[in-house]
Amino acid sequence: MASISVSEKRNPLDPNSMTFDERERDLREQELREEKARQREKNSPFSRWTQFNNEHTKEIMWLTLKHPKAQAILFFLVDQMDCYNAVLCSNKVLQEILGVSRQTVSLSIKVLRENGFIAVLKSGTSNVYAINDSVYWKAYGNNKKYSKFPANVVLALSEQDEKEQAKIQSMKLKEVSLKD
Repeated sequence: MASISVSEKRNPLDPNSMTFDERERDLREQELREEKARQREKNSPFSRWTQFNNEHTKEIMWLTLKHPKAQAILFFLVDQMDCYNAVLCSNKVLQEILGVSRQTVSLSIKVLRENGFIAVLKSGTSNVYAINDSVYWKAYGNNKKYSKFPANVVLALSEQDEKEQAKIQSMKLKEVSLKD
């Protein structure tokens, strides 16, 4: 990419020369284009879609047949992940949402890690689950990032103290429940 030369007056001999006013107008137009692109993506009927790479169908079938609880945890994480393929939650959340024991969650997470479906990063006592973006992803391919990302945070009400429970219950939050 060629560098731009900005000054009070345009240099007629330099095709990359522009005035301050032209550069300001150019930056505003670029910002407007970027905002329109963000709005198109946000308003897309596919904004809640998750993409799946069919090259991993055999692995998913194996997981479904051999480790159905791990498959359920993977589906929960995929459903909750953000456009950077990450979600932060504790094991307690997974236990409560799926109605399984701590041991089942631990064994399932181990299966998912060992078979490359997820990476598990620590954030205090919670885990950040990064879902393998060659299997599932929620955003355009150019948004695949791994080292720095925001994350959707999933909390269990039962993990909070009474004061915080009251605050949380008064907020409008997305509630996740798989129990009948």
